[in-house]
This record gives sequence, structure tokens and C-alpha cells, in this order.
Amino acid sequence: MNLKALEPWQRTLYIIWASQFIAMMGMSLVVPFLPFYIRTLGVSSTDDVARWSGYVFAGPFFISFFLTPVWGYLGDRYGRKLMVVRAIFGLAVSQALIGLSQSVEVLLIFRMLQGAISGFIAAALALVSASTPHDRTGYALGLLQTASASGGVIGPLVGGSLADAFGYRPIFFIVAGLCTIAGILVVKFIEDPPKQYLAVEQRHTFLSNFRYAFESRPIRVALAIIFLSQVAVLLIQPVFALYIEYLEPNKAYLATLTGAIFSITGVFMVISSPWWGRRNDTMSYKKNLTIAISGAAVACAAQGFVTQAYQLLFLRALQGFCLGGILPSLYSYISKHSLLSRRGGIMGIASSFYVLANMVGPTAGGYIAATLGLRENFFITGVLLAVSLFFLNKSFIDLKSGTSPIPSQDHMQAIQPTAVEDTV
Repeated sequence: MNLKALEPWQRTLYIIWASQFIAMMGMSLVVPFLPFYIRTLGVSSTDDVARWSGYVFAGPFFISFFLTPVWGYLGDRYGRKLMVVRAIFGLAVSQALIGLSQSVEVLLIFRMLQGAISGFIAAALALVSASTPHDRTGYALGLLQTASASGGVIGPLVGGSLADAFGYRPIFFIVAGLCTIAGILVVKFIEDPPKQYLAVEQRHTFLSNFRYAFESRPIRVALAIIFLSQVAVLLIQPVFALYIEYLEPNKAYLATLTGAIFSITGVFMVISSPWWGRRNDTMSYKKNLTIAISGAAVACAAQGFVTQAYQLLFLRALQGFCLGGILPSLYSYISKHSLLSRRGGIMGIASSFYVLANMVGPTAGGYIAATLGLRENFFITGVLLAVSLFFLNKSFIDLKSGTSPIPSQDHMQAIQPTAVEDTV
């Protein structure tokens, strides 16, 4: 592909896609197996492993929840590429430190450090959404989702095999190396959006972005659905490996089997995300979200009834297909309700609600598994997704992507700079 022949927004999208794929593949090499890594650090009982798994999964998101909107605001003022570079190299540093952990407490501290200095996905969303023309936002964010999903497919498969062959600790250093490669790609090939796509500074403040988001009913409702739906899905994340172990009597290739079943969700997210994105550019957001959330609720709840590990394959595939239509759709919807001059900050706020879900969901999932049992996580996930669906149908204000809720103001900001422009 001749990158120079592409339009600026296409070049940004494809390079960010490649970088995000590398980063997420690296992260996915080890994330599904953190409960097993925790055992190597001296945690032995199943209940303690479940609890610490929740803490370790949620750790990065506690600090990231507060800092993600700050990074988005700074990206609006000083350049969105800068935030992407900071995030990817921060991820590399934190992964190397995690690989050096000698106790579960130190592991938790380094995971929290990761949340403070990384945040690549949120930064990538802000850069791509600010660079992409209004009528291609659904496609662009849907395609970007496939980078995370593709990395999530390949990572667990490769990581499971590496873990069985070499152990868990070396994988963190591999992840650090992959993230460094991704960072070099961004530095070398990406530029901040040109002025016709980049927002013009309107002297917005960090707090005014929050007022703007919460005074807008469409954005406010979308933020709530992001939180509810993602808490539901993430309840099962930290204990899924333990659930496979519970179902599978043959422990010889447990990590490989876990990686394979974990990955099938990502395969179908890769397949479905561009399809959902194209639908969002031409059809009703509300209809698409209703279908996606309903399917995810059924698929997640049904996983609690299986008796053998292989029975999870179809349900995980259905879950992945439907998840490909939830988060990218909501991000696209929020982006189209945000002025260009605020888009980095608003997308940062949206990402912080996802981060909050990552903090609440795994922590709650660990406690539910420890107190009620592993199967109950899946049932509660189905119930929470049903609540999200009810809230969607009750409060969501639909928008067909061919229209813009802020056409003239958004357009004028994009093509008529004021006296004081964004610093990039």
C-alpha cells in the first residue's frame, strides 16, 4: 500500500490500526493468564487467586479513570499524536516492570502505574475520530475496533503456547518489545491532523468539557450505557481462565486451551466490527445497539450453563459478534455529538467511563466468584446487559449517521480558524 497516496485521515487510520494491533496483541499475550501468573507469586488458594485477579485486572483502571480525560484535554491543546506516543511507550515501560514483579503486591503497583502512563486505546480513538470526516466516523471506529479484536485473537493463542513452553514471566518482556515497535511506527509515520480536520482552540477548560458532556442528553445517556454494558461483560474477564480450569479435567495444555477459547470472541469481533460500523453510517444507532446488546446478553448468560469447555466456543463466538457492535457504535455516536474543538476531551471522558467499567467489573467479578461461584458471574452478566437494553430503549435518543446534530458549528470550526489556534 502506498501510504503517500492515501488521504491524511486514511493514512492515520491505517497506521494507528497497525500500531493498535501490535499493542493489543502484546497485551493479550498475557492478560488471559494473569490468574496463573498470580499463583507463581505465592498466592495459592482458589478464593485468594480470584480476589487478587480482580484487583490486578482492575488496578490500571483505577488511576486511568481519573487521568484519561486529562490526557484527552491535553491532546486537544498540544497534539493528539503526542498523547498516542506517550501512551504506547508508557505501556512498554510498565510491561517490563510487571515482568520484574516478585510479589502480588508489587504486581498490583506496576499495573496501577500502567494505568497512569499508558491509555493507548483512548488516545488512538481521539486521534482517529478527530482526523476522520463526519460521514466516515462509524466505518473508521468500527475498523479500529478490529485492531483490538485481531490482537486479542492472536495474542492468547501465541501467549498460551509460549506460557506452556517457557513460563509466564518472559512474556511481559516480549510485550514491552512489541509496544516499543508500535511506538516507533507512530513516531515515524503519523502526523497530527491538518487544519481542515484538526479542531481550533476555543479556550475550553478541562471542567467545561465535563459540563458539555453531562449537559448533553445524548452524550450523557451513551456514557451510562458504556458503563453498564462494559461492567456486565468484564465481570467474567478475570475468572474466565479459572472457569476453563473448572470445566476441563485435562490440565496438560490448560493455557493453550484457555487461549483458544478466549480468542474465538476476538475472531468474531474482527468479523463483525466493520459490518456494524458500516450499518452505523447508514442506519439507526438504536436499532443496531438493541440487536447487539440483546445477543450479547443471551450469549453471556448461556455460558453459565455449559458442562464442558468446548461448549463455550459457539457462545463465545456469538458474544464476540455482538460485542463488535456495542462499544464502537457508542464511541461513534458520542463523536458525532461532539464539537471538533472538544473531541479529544469528550472522547477522553467516554474512555474514562469504559475505564471505570474496567475497574468495577473485574473487581466485582472476583468477589462474585469467590463468594457465590464461577457460574454466577455469567448469569449476572446477562442480567446487567438486559438492564442496559432496558435503559437504551427507555432513554436513548436515536441518530442516523447521515445527519449531524451540530453540522454548521462543527463545520465552521473545522474550516475557519480563530486568531488563536491549537498548539500541536
